[in-house]
Order: sequence, then structure tokens, then C-alpha cells
Amino acid sequence: MAKSRLKKAALYTLGAFSGVILTLSVQGYANEKSEALPVQSLHTMAEVYGQIKANYVENKTDDAILEGAMKGMVNNLDPHSEYLTGKDYSDLQESTTGEFGGLGMEISSEDGLIKIVAPIEDTPADRAGIKSGDYIVKINNESTRNMTATEAVKKMRGKPGTSITLTLARKDETQPIVVHLTRAIIKVKSVRYKLLEPDYGYVRITQFQEHTVSLLADAIKNLEQQNKQPLKGLVLDLRDDPGGLLNSAVGVSSVFLKPGVKVVSTKNRDKKEGMVLKAIPKDYVVKGNDPLINMPDELKTIPITVLVNSGTASASEIVSGALQDYKRAVIVGTQSFGKGSVQTVIPLSNGGAVKLTTALYYTPNDRSIQAQGIVPDVEVKDKNRKFESREADLGGHLSNPLGGKEVNGELLGSQKKTTLPATASEPAIQDTDDKANKDGIKDTKAHAASKDSKKKDEEDWLARREPNPAKDAQLKAALDLVKDPVKWNQSLGLAAKKPVKTTDKKDKK
Repeated sequence: MAKSRLKKAALYTLGAFSGVILTLSVQGYANEKSEALPVQSLHTMAEVYGQIKANYVENKTDDAILEGAMKGMVNNLDPHSEYLTGKDYSDLQESTTGEFGGLGMEISSEDGLIKIVAPIEDTPADRAGIKSGDYIVKINNESTRNMTATEAVKKMRGKPGTSITLTLARKDETQPIVVHLTRAIIKVKSVRYKLLEPDYGYVRITQFQEHTVSLLADAIKNLEQQNKQPLKGLVLDLRDDPGGLLNSAVGVSSVFLKPGVKVVSTKNRDKKEGMVLKAIPKDYVVKGNDPLINMPDELKTIPITVLVNSGTASASEIVSGALQDYKRAVIVGTQSFGKGSVQTVIPLSNGGAVKLTTALYYTPNDRSIQAQGIVPDVEVKDKNRKFESREADLGGHLSNPLGGKEVNGELLGSQKKTTLPATASEPAIQDTDDKANKDGIKDTKAHAASKDSKKKDEEDWLARREPNPAKDAQLKAALDLVKDPVKWNQSLGLAAKKPVKTTDKKDKK
């Protein structure tokens, strides 16, 4: 019996090893730079496969074992690289169209946990009070430990109208927080706008999608119609914008920059410049006509401020960095997230794909935002924001290739315990008693505390939708700057004058 088992394991090992060698040998001919195969490591991998097939307590299929191996191989690279099954790949494509079923938030994986980068405005997650930096501990009753971001997304998406319960951990809370949400079709309105006062407009971009550039163009034209004359200043709000499509970021930047200037470039692992995208139609028009034709000329010269915070990530950092480098805008708020890596989705023959980090983004002045983010020219903290989370907090994140001090998340202001609202009008259930929570019984103390703060929570949520400088210190500072051209000019590029911190031993963990 033992002899038979060993023979079986040897056959599995030989078969797997031979297959891997054959595949990699063929692949090697396609590579410009030929490298020796790691034969011993491949042999060990084949041994592990053989032992699983021969001795594991359950009879796992070859597909299940190899899919797990592929997931582990890719997920171990960095927080943003993933192996995608056919269903995962389909979901990823769907999420960029601006309409999908789910809760509405950008997530990532960190040290085996699911972390929220930012909730998307006016979605179930946003209305529930979920915040950037929260950790999802459980989805319904299932632990998220060692769950990939793609797997978590798959579990959170579902038929609109169905309910889901998330258990959250928050840095300034001593107890888990339970929120009950109802799934909905997420119709992300990526551009909102308002005339804050005569001559001064406000535009908020919640996510960079396929139609964001044309929506921005329409928003600005509508603002000028409302104003009945050209604008004298504009506030562009990119706070808690988790990013999105690169070409949309280039298009948004092109609204305010001179035609033809470089907006963003990439460099691969050899530090060679790869893709260069400029403020020209071919770099932002995906299909149809150029939506930026006949845009008002003053947009290239009027004072602009850009609002950023730790939820400003990826594509929104590209826009912020380009406008900052060309001194077209004063950046106001707090340091951005620092997601400066490029993910390329490469389709596979099995219908799935691999999402690989293939390069890093660089601003026009050749700055990398990776793990550092965009430093505001004028720092204004949000007194209502208790915790900021950034790329540098993610386990296995890539370091900034130019050195410098990485910027981690931090607790802000008071660490006093608060209660998270389940919706804008309903208090949350504290996860103090599993049975009570399952039976739908609310902890009376938690209920009383949340009831006292319910009105303020609702006001805070409505304030995020309706810009009000009287209740938003960051927005007020941004508006005051565009109304004072002299002070605005003096503030341009201030971040570049701040002391540069270099990496040394004490900076490393």
C-alpha cells in the first residue's frame, strides 16, 4: 500500500515537473532576455503538488490545486496583483462601466485582511458611514482572513435588494462595528457640480470612468451658463476618489493644461520610460468625438484648487500631480493615498486573466507617488476624519524607487469611541453579543449613544453630497484661495519647497 502511494506520488511529481518545464521552455523563447530556469524550485513545487494529490485528506481536483497555486504565486507579489478566474475577469470589466450590483467601495488586501480604500459617494457603503481605513473582518458570518480582494468583492456583490452584514474594525474603536446594508445597482455619478457663489464653481469627481471627461465638460459648461459669464475660479474635489480609468485622468488633466504637454508617464522594472500620455485627444478619447472641443479658454488660466486626502488614489493622484507640477493648481488638504503603480490585465487562454503590476506612474516632473502620495501645497486637516490609511500601510507594497520617507496612515484628532450608523437614519448594532445580533436585538447602550449622534451623522453624510464651505474647512480654504489670485499664486508649488526626507535605516521597519 505504502509502495503504491509512493509510486503514485512519484508519477504525479514527474508529470507536473515535466509540464512546468515544457511550458516555461516554450515561454522562454518568447522572452528577449533568456534566463536559466530555477530547476530546484520547480522540482520542489512539483513535489508539493505530488504530495497533495497522494496524501491530502480530501480528493482535490487538479484544477483546484493549480488554481490555488496560481493565486498564491500572483497575490504574493504585491497588494494589487491578482490571478483572476473567468468570473473575476468578467466582474472587473463590469466595474468600469459605471453600473454594477453591490455596495460601492474600493478595497484592497493587507496582511491577510480586507481594507477599505474609500467608499464611493452616494452608495450603500457611503450611506452606511463606512470609512476609508476600515477593515472588513466578516462578510455575513464568514471571516475575511486570508481572503483576496477579488474574493471579497465576489461575496459582497449580489442581487439588488438583498441584504448583507459586514463586521468592521476601525483604528479608533475598541469594539467591532456591525453594519447592515442592502445591495443595490451601483450607478456611480462620477461628476457633481455646483456654483458655490457668483463666479466660483465647484466640481467633484467621485471616480474616473468611461464618461467622466464628457461629464466634466458638461458640468463646466452648465456652471458658466448658471453664472451667465466666464468663471473666475474653480475648486476640483478629488477627496476619497479611489481612481479608475487612466485615459479619463488624462482627459480631466487636459481640461486645465496646455495642449500637448505630458500628463503622466510610466517606467518598468528596468527604469526605462514606457508609456507617455499627453494632453492630446488620442490619449484620452476612447471612442467618438473629442468631448473637450470648444471648452472655455479661461480654464487654462483661472485659479484652480484641488482638494485631496488619504482616500485620493491612483488616477486622482495623477491629475493632482500633473496640475501641481505645471503650477496650474494649488493642492489643498492632506497627503494622498500613494498608489503609484500600473496594473496590466493580461487575458489567459482559460478565459481568466492575471492583473500584474507592470510599471510605476511618474508625474510630468518625474516624481513617483508610490507609497508617498501627493503632498498638498496647503495642508488643511479634516477635523471629522479620525483615521487616514495609505498605500504604505499595505503589507508587501512596493517602495518608492526614488527613495524618501514613506507616509503611513495615522490617527487624527480625538480617539474617543463613536458609534457607526448603519444607515443615515438608523443606528448600528454593536457586536457585543453574537446571539443578540443574530436575533436582531440592539444593545441598549449602543442604541442610545447612536441615537444621540444620529442627527449629526446624517448631517455629515448630507454635507458630503452638498458642498458647504461653512461646514467644510478644507473646501473653505480652497475657495478662499481661488478668490484671492495673489495668495493663490504665492501658494503654487509650495509642496516642492518643503524639506525632503531621505530614506535611512531608522525609516525602515
